[in-house]
Amino acid sequence: MLLLSTLPAGPAWLVAYQHHELALGRGLGILGVWALLNLVASGYQLPRTDRREWLYHFHFMNCLWAFINAILAAVGILRTHPGAPLAGFTAATALADVHSTSQIFLINAGLDVGYLLVGLWLLTHAARPGANRPERLYGYGRSVQLQGGFLLLFDAVMWWFL
Repeated sequence: MLLLSTLPAGPAWLVAYQHHELALGRGLGILGVWALLNLVASGYQLPRTDRREWLYHFHFMNCLWAFINAILAAVGILRTHPGAPLAGFTAATALADVHSTSQIFLINAGLDVGYLLVGLWLLTHAARPGANRPERLYGYGRSVQLQGGFLLLFDAVMWWFL
């Protein structure tokens, strides 16, 4: 709350936009923490897990997801503008930015449902008799479901609040 009280006074639309940008930055910070937790936990477990087991592939995929999520969080945080706006910034520009940000989170939520379906597809293929490398399919499927589930929750909450 201290950060919110340090925002410069201005037109109501500008104050609302600055609050939006602060909330966006905080939300992306949560994504960054999720990425860091995945990288630390799965990065630690990966070299300690037998490559022939599904857990190896689970941790490997989690590390990949963590890397991508960390980049998205960092770039997103760097692109927020919670302070003084750039010259020529108008209420219409702020509204368009808020709308496009909202749409991005909504589209991402739809993609996250796709991730959950891909994870389910991988798990069903891993369970088939004669599946090629079922431990890999199962590990990837579990990871895609975990990451897709978190991202669906994250994107839906961000869409709702923003």
